Amino acid sequence: MIDPFGRSVSYLRVSVTDRCDFRCTYCMSEHMNFLPKKDLLTLEELERLCLAFIAKGVRKLRLTGGEPLVRKNIMQLVRTLGRSVHDGRLEELTLTTNGSQLARYAAELAECGVRRINVSMDTLDPDKFRAITRWGDLAKVMDGIDAARDAGIAVKINAVALKGFNEDEIPDMIRWAHGRRMDMTLIETMPMGEIEEDRTDRYLPLSLVQQRLEEQFTLKNIPYKTGGPARYFGIAETGGRLGLITPMTHNFCESCNRVRLTCTGTLYMCLGQNDAADLRSVMRQSDDDMVLAKAIDEAIARKPKGHDFIIDRTHNRPAVSRHMSVTGG
Repeated sequence: MIDPFGRSVSYLRVSVTDRCDFRCTYCMSEHMNFLPKKDLLTLEELERLCLAFIAKGVRKLRLTGGEPLVRKNIMQLVRTLGRSVHDGRLEELTLTTNGSQLARYAAELAECGVRRINVSMDTLDPDKFRAITRWGDLAKVMDGIDAARDAGIAVKINAVALKGFNEDEIPDMIRWAHGRRMDMTLIETMPMGEIEEDRTDRYLPLSLVQQRLEEQFTLKNIPYKTGGPARYFGIAETGGRLGLITPMTHNFCESCNRVRLTCTGTLYMCLGQNDAADLRSVMRQSDDDMVLAKAIDEAIARKPKGHDFIIDRTHNRPAVSRHMSVTGG
């Protein structure tokens, strides 16, 4: 699949549910209105769509949410996609999770061919963790991380850099992650969905974070890539890798190889744009996979050059009205 700007689309992120057992303050409202069941793709529909994208050249597939592991019978889908890993049609099946259910599912995920996961965790302080997630238990997440590593799954820690919340913790989080041979990625908060707080109060540019880190660490640009938008640095003092995802301060759109499929079958060709394709209707109107393939081709032909994210005091509404949990983190 080649978009209008010559970029090969080989990476599909699939939100399997908009529901989550956390309510992270920068991601969701505390009292979310979740989608009715009839609007969601069935597991069979998710499987059909994923296999259609694999047939069209997707080589990496990431399951997201909400929290993907709270979707009922989700391992049914993981097992099906795992067969595409085992037979070589899919290079990598990965997962982004909050870690709350990992202790339960880690061994089975590994059996299905999941070799690498991202765990979203913004602090090592149990009280602050409960505050930022509203409902989360840090000890449970730590147990999940241990279970994943024991199962042979490589874990990368994802942290959203938040002014006045975790900016002073970032060096210690890097040392903690690297001391356990886990990569870490820092992410700028993105203006998606209405939440209770003003994102300008939390927005922390990673250019500033990098400058501060260079006061105590030696950061060296490295060519390492995972297929996502992170730029990676090696840290001499820890021997580990640090990724920076900077949609606000360093637009990464020029190399974008990704599209996102929501749990309702809506395909977003860009995280930061509203143009989308309704693949659920296509599937429910026809069993012909050629019709579905054509709809996917038409959508890829509309993939835009880049996003238009802005965070400042004069733009106090989200750039995109949907929450990240709907699109897939």
